[in-house]
Amino acid sequence: MMHTYKESLTGAFFGLSTDYIHDYPYFDQYKGLIHIHWNRCKDPIHLKVDGVGVELLPGQMTTTTYLNRLVFESDTTHLTSFGFNREFYCIIDHDHEVSCNGILFFGNQKPPIITPNDRERQRFDLEFEVLKEEYQTRDRVQGEMLRTLLKRLIIRATRLAKEQLWPEGIHDEQTDLIRQYKVLVDTHFRDKHQVAEYAEMLYKSPKTLTNVFKKYDQPSPLQIIQDRIALEAKRLLMYSDKTTKEIAHEVGFSDVSSFHRSFKKVTKLTPQEFKKSHELELV
Repeated sequence: MMHTYKESLTGAFFGLSTDYIHDYPYFDQYKGLIHIHWNRCKDPIHLKVDGVGVELLPGQMTTTTYLNRLVFESDTTHLTSFGFNREFYCIIDHDHEVSCNGILFFGNQKPPIITPNDRERQRFDLEFEVLKEEYQTRDRVQGEMLRTLLKRLIIRATRLAKEQLWPEGIHDEQTDLIRQYKVLVDTHFRDKHQVAEYAEMLYKSPKTLTNVFKKYDQPSPLQIIQDRIALEAKRLLMYSDKTTKEIAHEVGFSDVSSFHRSFKKVTKLTPQEFKKSHELELV
């Protein structure tokens, strides 16, 4: 089953599929989509996101953005997915409404996996049924109703992610600082490699950032930059024909040897070794 809502004037798109693996080619024609994936089946669902294996147990959810590359395992069963673009609902412009950036979307080195309990599962099921009904209501306010329902879905998923994936006792102020830093790194990692550059954008000192991240058991601010650079490099090594020199330049290194050292520090492999290991997995 697939439902879609489109606005020809703005290019807005919001789609719902209960068999995303089958419907993926249709969704893929819309660029810049952000997804919430939900395993509503009785069996685990296996997929790879940027080359990393992900297992979604029954009831679990995860998210991906247009930056991610998905590969589905051959035994993958029906996966329910909600996909939308920024023309339909921009999570950057409306961050004050949903506060999901750096928690659900963007700024994550691996897909967040959330596990609704039975009560939350019932709430998500109800949201799902209301969404299906609204897709079939064609009137002038349909788009706004769908945006409202999507926003509710994002807020509910974000709350669960904060409860399950973030340190206990962390305050909103610290949460906002950490997630804002991660989103800034996601945006500027190609041309800003120093913590001080991001600290200035956040009107904080590098020491303040380091102390906050350490207090709440987060990777250091510098490690987040290095991990993000390595993640992009891995994507390019796996899914493009670019040379190591071209990749180094694309992630902001003028010196290939410096890129080699940075990549190996994070992955424990040289770029060539990583590419070869990925090619062997495909054989």
